[in-house]
Amino acid sequence: MQGDRQLAAALRRLSQADFDKVVQDNMRQIYNRGKRGGTPVDSGELVASLGFTPDGGESEVGYTKEYAPHVEYGHRQNVGQFVPKLGKRLKASYVPGQHYLAANVAAQGPKLHSALKRELRRAGT
Repeated sequence: MQGDRQLAAALRRLSQADFDKVVQDNMRQIYNRGKRGGTPVDSGELVASLGFTPDGGESEVGYTKEYAPHVEYGHRQNVGQFVPKLGKRLKASYVPGQHYLAANVAAQGPKLHSALKRELRRAGT
């Protein structure tokens, strides 16, 4: 990760436009991966809540569904509580996180590294 930060800083010094393009392209790839199977699916609402805001080096990808953090990181629940939406009682006291967004970002890391190096070579450094 430290190497990526150094590459990003070097590219940003050479060309803010090139840096912005690399970041935006990589964020779009994270978004596309999330839409094509990188997000857990039950009802489809979580996938539908995935959004992408293209804004160069400030581009963002994220989920807007209120329960997204609970699926990502895990959550506690009350054993025996009846959940009408599920039509059953809860059995487990803890549901582990699926870390789908973290896995997606980690999968993008080597691609970002390669893209930064490629743009630096193209810029002649």
